[in-house]
Amino acid sequence: MNEPSLLLSLAGASVRFGDFVALRDVSVKIGRNEFVALVGSNGAGKTTLLHALHGLLPVSGTRRVGAGVSQAMVFQRPFMLRLSVLNNLRIALWLADVPRDERVARARDALARAGLADRADRPARTLSGGQQQRLALARAWAVRPDVLFLDEPTSNLDPAAKKAIEAMLAAFAADGMTLVMSTHNLGQAKRLASRVIHLEGGAVRADLPTERFFAEHADETLRRHVATLPEAEELPW
Repeated sequence: MNEPSLLLSLAGASVRFGDFVALRDVSVKIGRNEFVALVGSNGAGKTTLLHALHGLLPVSGTRRVGAGVSQAMVFQRPFMLRLSVLNNLRIALWLADVPRDERVARARDALARAGLADRADRPARTLSGGQQQRLALARAWAVRPDVLFLDEPTSNLDPAAKKAIEAMLAAFAADGMTLVMSTHNLGQAKRLASRVIHLEGGAVRADLPTERFFAEHADETLRRHVATLPEAEELPW
């Protein structure tokens, strides 16, 4: 990859599930220090694009990742091991080849960032949904990925939990981590993202800086589209 700020890219990428085309001829570049929001209705291709960028799905076309670029992903419903909160982090650090003598300190630092320091010894699966999502984010942050992928990270959470997750994501971005997030919540995209990619029918319909996206796409067509989304009460205009 010739562009020094470019971390990964897809060119002419398509994904099929049998006869269904989930992603069609998509070309996307992800650069360093970006916060990219993938928006669109159910079935638009947001999660498929997220998985294709992360390398979880084979694509026709080209996927390129810069030399030494590390990645992590937080799913909509994160998996918690049957271990303590602290040991969920230590396992992740072990898998990431973090030196043994650094793991506990880094794990505790991550828990402090997530507001979970006082729950380090509790079984991770006893945490609330919002706390488990914060733990999943702490676990991803602890391994210091260059790119963090997020699939609907605040779906089905109450407003207080959503606010806590958004604060963590904003802090990650401020630290220089690149984030790529699928979301139904356009208010969230406007608050957090530096760039918005709008998908429809598996194709990219718009890929613009956040300010331009909301200035140029606040029309009746998009309003009708957004009105079908589960969090349409957070219209950002």
